[in-house]
Amino acid sequence: MLFRLRVSLPDRPGSLARVTQAFGTAGADVLQMSVLERETGRAVDEFTVSWPGERPIGRLVESLQSLAGVRVDGCWAAGEVPGASPELDVLGQVARDPGRAVATLVDASPALFHAEWAVATRGSKSRSVVHASWQAPASPQLPSVSPLRPLALEFDKDLHGPGVYGAAAPIGLSWLTLFVVRTDGPAFHRSELERLGRLVDVVLGVLGSRAAPRPTRTAQPT
Repeated sequence: MLFRLRVSLPDRPGSLARVTQAFGTAGADVLQMSVLERETGRAVDEFTVSWPGERPIGRLVESLQSLAGVRVDGCWAAGEVPGASPELDVLGQVARDPGRAVATLVDASPALFHAEWAVATRGSKSRSVVHASWQAPASPQLPSVSPLRPLALEFDKDLHGPGVYGAAAPIGLSWLTLFVVRTDGPAFHRSELERLGRLVDVVLGVLGSRAAPRPTRTAQPT
């Protein structure tokens, strides 16, 4: 099975070698690594690994966190093979059917950003749902934000429970907002927000002046 792990480690010589050695010792095969950030003496890296399906992934997380100064910020099943370009598949669908551009973007976002659900809404305080992915709640409780650029969100623990994080991005100038929500973390990293913003921009370029679809159901005001 493929898993993706977001790992925070000290940004000093030898730290990365210790982490990759721990992967190998535990039996994980590292297929891809990307650097998300390096600042304030720490680095945040993301690893895609192949892990034996019969073994609990928690063992790998525990072995990494046993290393001094190492923290696993997130671990989830990876839905794509390293080197694949799922965004291109999405853009191809948008190009073939521009009239469903917003719906295609919403439906694809959970898989692209390792989230559980996504919705596109119109308005701010009184929101109407334009389109929702299949796992989205019937009446999603969303923050009253109308962002000018992609931003990270942490949902109210009393309403949603701990560890629920989201990202919000404007869809053009039509008061549409895309929300992408993870119910078990980690929080959206700024590199993911930049990627989300680029994806929306390209989709809008394909969409052009076509109108967004009419609302299909109404969310409860927040």
